Order: sequence, then C-alpha cells, then structure tokens
Amino acid sequence: MGKQDFPKSPRPDKPNSSPAFVSKEYQFRPAELQNSGEPFLGRRLSGGEYKWSRDTLFHSLKNDSVKFGACKGGYAGKRNAIWLRKNVGTILLTLGLMSFLFLLDSIMVSIFNPSAVYYNSAPGESHVTKESKINYGTKEKAPVRMYDHLLNLAYSAHAERQFKQHPTTFWQEPPKASQWKPCADRKSAKGQPRNNTGFILVSANGGLNQQRVAVCNAVAVATLLNATLVIPKFLFSNVWNDPSQFSDIYQEEHFMNSLKDEVNIVKETPSHLHSLDLEATGSLITDADIPKEATVLDYLKIVLPPLLKNGVVHFLGFGNRLGFDPLPSELQKLRCKCNFHALKFVPKIQEAGSLIIKRIRKTDVSTNLLDKQVLGNFISNAPSEEHSSEGSPLKYLALHLRFEIDMVAYSLCEFGGGEKERKELQSYREIHFPLLVERLKLSKPASPEELRRTGKCPLTPEEAALVLAGLSFKRDTIVYLAGSQIYGGQSRLQPLTSLYPNVVTKEDFLTPNELAPFKNFSSQLAALDFIACATADVFAMTDSGSQLSSLVSGFRTYFGAGHAPTLRPSKNRLATIMLENGTISWNRFEERVRKMIEEGQRVRLRSFGRSIYRQPRCRECMCKSH
Repeated sequence: MGKQDFPKSPRPDKPNSSPAFVSKEYQFRPAELQNSGEPFLGRRLSGGEYKWSRDTLFHSLKNDSVKFGACKGGYAGKRNAIWLRKNVGTILLTLGLMSFLFLLDSIMVSIFNPSAVYYNSAPGESHVTKESKINYGTKEKAPVRMYDHLLNLAYSAHAERQFKQHPTTFWQEPPKASQWKPCADRKSAKGQPRNNTGFILVSANGGLNQQRVAVCNAVAVATLLNATLVIPKFLFSNVWNDPSQFSDIYQEEHFMNSLKDEVNIVKETPSHLHSLDLEATGSLITDADIPKEATVLDYLKIVLPPLLKNGVVHFLGFGNRLGFDPLPSELQKLRCKCNFHALKFVPKIQEAGSLIIKRIRKTDVSTNLLDKQVLGNFISNAPSEEHSSEGSPLKYLALHLRFEIDMVAYSLCEFGGGEKERKELQSYREIHFPLLVERLKLSKPASPEELRRTGKCPLTPEEAALVLAGLSFKRDTIVYLAGSQIYGGQSRLQPLTSLYPNVVTKEDFLTPNELAPFKNFSSQLAALDFIACATADVFAMTDSGSQLSSLVSGFRTYFGAGHAPTLRPSKNRLATIMLENGTISWNRFEERVRKMIEEGQRVRLRSFGRSIYRQPRCRECMCKSH
C-alpha cells in the first residue's frame, strides 16, 4: 500500500540560499523601541534567542557626539577640554558597554549558528552554496503544530544543551551488537546446482525495495523447485513511473557469480519457449494463485506441476509470496546471501551515492564496513597522509519519514489541520482508495481520537523532531531526510527544521548535472536514499513497516559491526507519551522517550516468522563471535 519507495525526497525551504541553515528562532534582529521611545538594548526570547540593537548604540553615541561638537568661537577648544574631563567616565563606560555587547553578540552567534553544510559541485572545486526550494506537490499552508508545549520545552532544552560537553549516547549501539558478524556468504555444501524442472520468470511490482525483496524470494523459490531463474523483470507502474530494469539498478554479472553455487541464473529464456502462451497453458502465476507469505508446500502443490508440464512458469506481480518460517535453513541462508551480498548497485548509483556521503562528512575515506559494501570502490579504504591530518569526519543522522499523502489519507487519522484538512484527505480517499471508502460506509471505523490514542497514526515530522530532541541530539546535528513528498510541505516540516536547521537531502549535495541521469528514474533516486540511510552514523525511522526502513535497518545490523545504531520508536508508546503534551515536564519526556528507544535497540535473535531481511541475527545469516 502506498508509495513506500517513491524517492522524490522533500527538500525543506531554507531561510536563505546558503546551506548553513539558521533557524528564525535564533536569528538576530534589530531592536525595537519601547513605548516611552527610549532605546531597548536587548532582550532574551524563548528558546535562547537574543535581540541586540547595534543601531540603538550608534544612535546613542551620535547624540553624544553632537554634544562633543557643540562649541562655538574662541571658547570651543576650552569647552571641549572641560567637557572631556567631566565626561571621561561616561565615555569609557559607553565604549566598554559597546565592546561587551558586541562580544556577547559574537558569542551567541557562534553558539546558535549551526555548522555550515556545503557540497562540492565537483571533486577539487571550492565549496558551493545553493538555494533549496521544494515542490511538494501540495499547496503550502500555514505551519501546523500539534504539540506547542513540548516544542517550547525542546527549544529551551536545545539552548541549554549548547553549553554541555556530553553528547547523546545514541550515536552508538549496545555493546552486545558487535558480537554478531556477517557470514551468509560462506560456500554452500550442496554442490553444483542442476536444472531438472524448467525456467522461472519473475515480473516484480512495486518500488525499489519491494522489488529487491521479490528478487531474493525468487532466488529461494528457484532453488526450492530446482529450476533455473531468469534475471527478474521489473514491472512499470504509474505510481512509481520508472522504466528501470534489473541491470539499470544492480550489477548483473556480480549477481549471477555470487549465487552460481546455489542456483542457475540466465539472462534470457531459450528461444523455444518464446512462443509459448503461458496463460493458456496454466504457467502464468499471479498473486491470486499464491497466498501471501506462502509455505514450501504451497509452491510444491501450486507451482511445481505446471513447471514440470511446460518447462516454465511466470510469476506476474511477484512480491511477498514466500514466508519466513517454517523454511529450510539453506533457503533462509540463500535469501540472506542474495540480499546482503549478491545485490550490488551499479557503478553509476554507487558513484553518486559516494558523492553524497563524502560531501556530508567532508572526507572521502571509508569509516566502516558498511561504506565499502554499499559504495564499492568509490570510497577510499584507509586515510592517506593528506587526510590523516584533517579533522574527524562529520557525523550525520538519516531520517526516513513516512508522511506522504497516501499514508496520511489511508490512516483515517487527523493531524491538526482542521476542517480543510479533513475535506482534502476525504477527497483523496475517494479518488485513490474507493474500496476503502465503500468499506467505511458499511462499518463504523474507529474515531480519529481513538486511532491516535492507540498509536495507529503515521508519525508527523513534528513528532520525529521531538523524539530526536528527547534523545539529546543537539541542534546542529546534520539530518539527512529520506522519503517521498511530505504531506503539507514546509508547513509540516517547519517544527522539524526549526529544531534541526541542518536538514538536508540528496539535492543539497548533488549538482543538477549530477542528478540529471536519475531525474526520471524514481527507483534509482530511491537507491541514493538507501545508500545515505544505510551508511549514516545513526538511522531513525518513523514507520518500521516500510520496506526501506526494514531493509536499511537489516543492512545496518548485518554489516554495522555494532557501530550502526537504528532508532525505532514504538508508535503505541509514543502516542501515550504525546497525550500528556500539556502537562509533562521535559525531564520526564526525555526519560520515557529514551527508555522506549533503548528497548527497541536490545540485541535480540530473529523471532519465529519475522523478516530475515530486517532481523538477520540468526544462524542462517550471521555468526556470533563469542
């Protein structure tokens, strides 16, 4: 359901053309005059904002300078000397006050102005800034905030946190995570694969990540049925609007060579099968024929007979049609090997992804095993003498927001937009989800209040920002935003960008020329988001059910060596916390959010029936070192 992998990432409107984003809450503005007309030199605003009036100080000095020059005739020099002797204390006091205020101004600017984020237009060129404007596909609205009390507390906490030296602990995983190592690529004991049954064709639907799951499942099914797999095809969809095929996204030869000991893979079917009418002969298998998360017995009963009869079957729209348990250990291992080792992005995608990572971190040196697995040869193995003298790479957090209009509308929740929002979402449902609308007419759905209370609503950007603030991520944290078009555009992103001004997307780090080869290929653009999320120092998700979040978190578990933390909020528990928005203290909010995330980070073995792509800590995929 929905455009889970549609990759047109929202690009938040910036207050100016520089990527050194500074939120309005901390900008400096000219001082106002009080009602008495006397200059007001400065005041502290909520969230640590200060207003300083240089103009007022200069105006005051200008008035005094008139007095300095108010001398006429032969007595001018004498009067000046007398005036200076009498007012020397006032002059020194004024100058001292000016120096103090300007010094304090500079200190506040250095504190509240986040570190600048730049991208290079090409290797070796100087830093380039660019204006970030976003077309969200929806009309911009006034900012919508649902948690004013918590937001105000978060602003204050950010201001206090700037003076603290201790960073958040969530840049690291629990120690036990490092005990698990990748080992799904170890050689199979079954010997050379044979083709005794025929050929399996697969046409995978969905976006990038649904298709990735389909490919891995197809490899397992081909092995189960002792058949030869033809390189899968990707169906064109009006939703994703991407004609990309397997070889446009993944390295074909690497895929085939990596799995050659387990399954036969070819690029095309033999010519004698081209003229066969698969539908008429019963060899066309659709999702209606195979249960979701089917078992081994389902395939042996439904698919094997036409495969043996005709020598070929075609899975049309193949997706999540193979369950996780019970399944033979060898097939589980094979799915892990396919996902984590056999599917490598093509060099074009790796190169563009490496540019994003290098420009965020301001280094071209690999920092972990994840970098090498995802970026291949487009990132250096070890620091050179030139780089070893430079500072540490910049850290960044990747955030995958699932707050597109299809998710929002299908949820039946309300998000603070009032009657106008309700009408807009209902209109969308009537156009895009007519079956849902008809079903709602026959039954009484839960109220929006009940849905929110029970954690059934998609997390808003505002809620995501509050979770990050509750985990003590500082205001200047670089937040890479992945996902599709955010419903409500900048009005919805404003609470996030005001708390974390360094919100960036791939468009902030790639020039128009570098993005041009991917412009009309949504799956290839999604692959760039996959790379940025997989290699991030921290990955935060808002919907653990999305394919991108599941696959990225599994990738980080598999290759992260205990140094790739993933933040998984429990929507149910977070909803309970948010219901106390008007009364909860910030310390209590932090305590409960931290506990929620820490429990989600516990090192657990994959439980029965759970996705092996998302939770690879099991004997089929990983090995425990000690």
